[in-house]
Amino acid sequence: MTSVSVAPGARHAVDRVLYRARQYGLTASLAIPGRLWSLVLAPNQPRIEAQMLGRLQQRYERLLERDLAHVAHGIYPRDLLYQLPLLDYLRQLPEALADLPRFLWRSYTASHDDLPRGVDRQRYPSYYLRTFHWQTDGWLSDRSARLYDPSVEFLFGGTADVMRRMAIPPLVAAVRDRVRPRILDVACGTGRFLAQLARALPDAKLFGLDLSAPYLKKAGELLAGRDVSLVSDNAEAMPWADGHFDAVTSVFLFHELPADARRRVAREAWRVLAPGGRFVVCDSAQLAESADIEPVLRAFPAAYHEPYYKSYLRDDLAGVLAESGFAVESTEAHLVSKVVVAYKPAVRSRRRVTRR
Repeated sequence: MTSVSVAPGARHAVDRVLYRARQYGLTASLAIPGRLWSLVLAPNQPRIEAQMLGRLQQRYERLLERDLAHVAHGIYPRDLLYQLPLLDYLRQLPEALADLPRFLWRSYTASHDDLPRGVDRQRYPSYYLRTFHWQTDGWLSDRSARLYDPSVEFLFGGTADVMRRMAIPPLVAAVRDRVRPRILDVACGTGRFLAQLARALPDAKLFGLDLSAPYLKKAGELLAGRDVSLVSDNAEAMPWADGHFDAVTSVFLFHELPADARRRVAREAWRVLAPGGRFVVCDSAQLAESADIEPVLRAFPAAYHEPYYKSYLRDDLAGVLAESGFAVESTEAHLVSKVVVAYKPAVRSRRRVTRR
């Protein structure tokens, strides 16, 4: 059989059609049940105005175009465009539906301390012992770990992995000259970002840190066969020597920390980074760069239990990193998320932030 080669330009054109059709179909199919679910959780939440929906649509378009452009420029492989395991997530649907009564009861009664029996509460900081998002068992069970990724994709209309990928380009740029760079993902959870990073940087030595043993177990299953070291420990006191890593990442962690813990984690990231190393943070958008969608951001904690989110909205991550000694290079918004890129200088200093 004769193989047929496809020119890069033609492949990009095909991807642009197929990928966008897939993402639009996924987002559209989740829009109505997602809106109904938000109304059930927060019935008094005001309706999103047409003008605001237009802004979100523009951000959504830019996000998809950036994802495609990163593939076209060889920053990460094209299979990441299609790596969302939709069938696997659909298989979790019966278990998720069976859990809805407990979820709603927890939401209506504000039972944020409904955790599994037998949890060693002395092992965890007090702010961690909550049923974040009203999810059953908080971060502390295999069931929670199984349902987390499908739930997040449902919440973000199929864009969670896309937003995570926006943290990859600055990492690729930061370590492209390293033969075997060491990269740490702080609060790696179930390993979704590490799996993407392993495809983009196959020669890197990857590390994942998380406080949840069940989530690390799930990450180990996802990353089986990869050269990844997973460690269960607190990000406020990381178990590595000073300057051990060439780059450090954090994805959707800081909005779930109180203000003092945010700063302790940032200082630890600074400590374990080698001079010149990059710290790349992907997290929720904030008012500093996304005031134009402020009503959407403020509505989020009204429906989901996010006890530290209101303070996070005002606590600009660029400022938090600068306080910890980082020189901040850029802050860029991506739909309802943002990516902050900073580096560790040889001498502590501050640098002007560029926002786009």
